[in-house]
Amino acid sequence: MNVNKERMLNEFYELIRIPCSTGDEREVADLLKKRLKKLGAQDVKEDDAGSKINGNAGNIIATFGATMEGLPTVAFTAHMDCVEPCAGIEPVLKDGVITSKGDTILGGDDKSGVAAILEGLRLMKENALPHGKIVIIFCVAEEGGLRGSRNIDTKLTQGIDFGYVMDSSGAPGKIINQAPGQNAIRVTMHGKRSHAGLAPEDGVNAIVMMGTALARLPYGRIDEETTANVGFIDGGIATNIVADKCSVKAEARSRDLAKLKQQTDAMKEAFMSVEKDFPGGKAEVEVEEIYQPYLVDENSLCIEVAKRAAKEAGLEPNVGATGGGSDANNFNKHSFPAAVLATGMTKVHTPEECLLEEHLYQTGEWVYRIIEQLPHVQH
Repeated sequence: MNVNKERMLNEFYELIRIPCSTGDEREVADLLKKRLKKLGAQDVKEDDAGSKINGNAGNIIATFGATMEGLPTVAFTAHMDCVEPCAGIEPVLKDGVITSKGDTILGGDDKSGVAAILEGLRLMKENALPHGKIVIIFCVAEEGGLRGSRNIDTKLTQGIDFGYVMDSSGAPGKIINQAPGQNAIRVTMHGKRSHAGLAPEDGVNAIVMMGTALARLPYGRIDEETTANVGFIDGGIATNIVADKCSVKAEARSRDLAKLKQQTDAMKEAFMSVEKDFPGGKAEVEVEEIYQPYLVDENSLCIEVAKRAAKEAGLEPNVGATGGGSDANNFNKHSFPAAVLATGMTKVHTPEECLLEEHLYQTGEWVYRIIEQLPHVQH
């Protein structure tokens, strides 16, 4: 293994100790810009995504110029933000497992990806690896809707042949080449308020309207590629008032864009259908595309290089689909083909989050081996 373990572990600890909740990535962004310049990046830019999403930092896009002609331009990406609670993280290493002290998350999602990219770049520099143009993208606001990559300045990502998003649970070697798209569905039932004891017949109960619609709703596992869920409901004021308003938040996901539309339309129809059953009531349905599905061909150069590099790093490559979204959804839509590579993060978004020390090092080695493979592929 080429990774400098002590250096990589210390840098990972440094990164996770910086509070960086979504929209508040300024401190870690400034650190990463300085570090990328020190590593030899020819160009380090910060786009205006932060101002678009009311955050205090934008996406960081750094370019390392080619040292050999005729090689593909490759991107490595990770996100800077993390979920709460992420202030005051104190790592604990015991028996080869890294955890927090238990009152915060660990922050491996996605500082394990950030640390792997930085270590891979250092090894590239120390070993004078020949390479094509390499673009590093550190995104803001991945958590809660992929808003950083959705608002990235695409002028800064032109010319990238393919890329790797270092952001998935699972052991290093896992390669995600397809993921679903997601639509958010927000619904409000508008009824008519009345006194529940004196004049219930004068009211139209929005909660009952919503319950009737939910009973008609196709949800759960629709098929192998498609899921749907209702995750939030709110309505009513008191038991003696016929509720005049009830709201839910739901979602539909599918790896097939046509199926995503079909499922979304079916859910919308279920909600709208109750209007005829409740005279005077109204259903209001809002649909928002969060991200589109993607598929990177398993025979593509992107996947082939990742598989070869995994083997060189002593890992067992395995290619498959996921049910979750990542910045790769947006990159595949508007910038470049991108696969997601696992970094070993486990139980993310919880105080029980952990990361095997060995997985951290393996991910850094994997990034290095990908760069090492580039002169040996036919572009």
